[in-house]
Amino acid sequence: MQKTRLLASLLAGILIAAPASASELRIGLQDDADVLDPAQSRTFVGRIVYTALCDKLVDVSPTLEIVPQLATDWKWSDDGSELTMNLRKDVVFHDETPFNAAAVVANIQRSQTLPESRRKSELSSVKSVEAMGDYQVKFTLKSPDASLLAQLSDRSGMMVSPKAAAELGANLGNKPVCSGPFKFVERVQQDRIVLEKFPHYWNAANVFIDKVTFLPIPDSTVRLANLQSGDLDMLERLAATDAAAVKADPKLTYADAIGVGYLAMIANVGNGPRADNPFGKDKRLRQAFSLAIDREAVNQVVYEGTSVAGNQPFPPNSPWYDKDIPVPARDVEKAKALMKEAGFATLDIEFSTPNNPVTMQRMQVIQSMVAEAGFNVKLKTTEFATLQSELPAGKFQFGHADWSGRVDPDGNLREFVTCKGAINDAKYCNPQVDTLLNEARSSTDNAVRKQKYDAAAQILNDDMPIIYLGHQAWIWALKKNVTGFVPTPDGMIRLQGVKKS
Repeated sequence: MQKTRLLASLLAGILIAAPASASELRIGLQDDADVLDPAQSRTFVGRIVYTALCDKLVDVSPTLEIVPQLATDWKWSDDGSELTMNLRKDVVFHDETPFNAAAVVANIQRSQTLPESRRKSELSSVKSVEAMGDYQVKFTLKSPDASLLAQLSDRSGMMVSPKAAAELGANLGNKPVCSGPFKFVERVQQDRIVLEKFPHYWNAANVFIDKVTFLPIPDSTVRLANLQSGDLDMLERLAATDAAAVKADPKLTYADAIGVGYLAMIANVGNGPRADNPFGKDKRLRQAFSLAIDREAVNQVVYEGTSVAGNQPFPPNSPWYDKDIPVPARDVEKAKALMKEAGFATLDIEFSTPNNPVTMQRMQVIQSMVAEAGFNVKLKTTEFATLQSELPAGKFQFGHADWSGRVDPDGNLREFVTCKGAINDAKYCNPQVDTLLNEARSSTDNAVRKQKYDAAAQILNDDMPIIYLGHQAWIWALKKNVTGFVPTPDGMIRLQGVKKS
């Protein structure tokens, strides 16, 4: 741990040589983003960068409502099979090519057909998309999909220049061209991502920063030290242990919001040779592991009480939470009994975790807890971006699976647990779960949807391909001279309206 912090400190000293100028905002990120192509990427920090780089058809408000962005308004057909959107007429991409209905069609079709796209299952309900005029587009669905608007408020709805996409193909991430408030300048892996204000942005009058530099600094202590010294202007995911210090610092501002996502662990139950192990094959062992965890203790020890203990993809205060499956109390004896039933007194497990201090602390606490039930957990630490490539490739036995969350419940479930879900790294497959989640997304009646999600929750809580731990608050820290930032439950950093004096 000391070596990790020392190295992070030295690197931070190299990366951040001088304070940012008055026109530049330096933002410390917990991880490095993966590929900067909305069709291909999957990381949370990538979405933070996109919030400055790539506008979407619709956005999410601080109260989790779907609001206009590149689309000014929209309407569903009576049977829910068609979605018609009217588009802004004053938008150009960063290469000065026009944004219009044809561009939307090109983007949606790219996300559906690009071999490397991770958006295919998010848009699987879309039968066709067509321009109904220069600034109107119509989505025709295979079946009603209540989650589509929420998908279009994220990477599936991010618009890139069709010209650049055609020229660069799968390499668009090397030089992304979008239509957001800032355009791409340069990227150095594990070092920085630099954007500059786009003067022709449709809402440029509300953008007051000239340059944004995102700096990946995994060590939360080093991130905060750089903020305190003035080398950063803002950081995301402040460690909960540092919340009190930031609140007491007259030079800093504290901001937080309870997130819509979850903290979790994923078991490899069917993704290649590494799934061929007792933990992946026998749900009783996964159930025992879950019972050996004191979730509220994890919240208090690691997150200083700022998170909420949980056991589902929705927090207990969510209308989608199934109250018939309450957060389980720790029960080591029952965990041992399940292990014995499965034929084990002890079991060795390798857990793949990113190397940021908070996540590692969480796993060390859990490692100690489950040891009392007979689980010998070996922690395999790696860079976050590397882990994101290892999980889908099946190069893990048990791994980190936190999710930043989505506004619609479909976005916290379907991609991860349906047989062909794009982010189903466990390769879990239960046709009954597929049916329930497909039926839930096809209804516009929330009562019907809730019934379907509850039924799926019962099955998932038994099969347990994902072990949920809780729901984290997003915490930001800013210098006092940075004003106008509005925290939102999706954890994004929206820079419209943000000023630096």
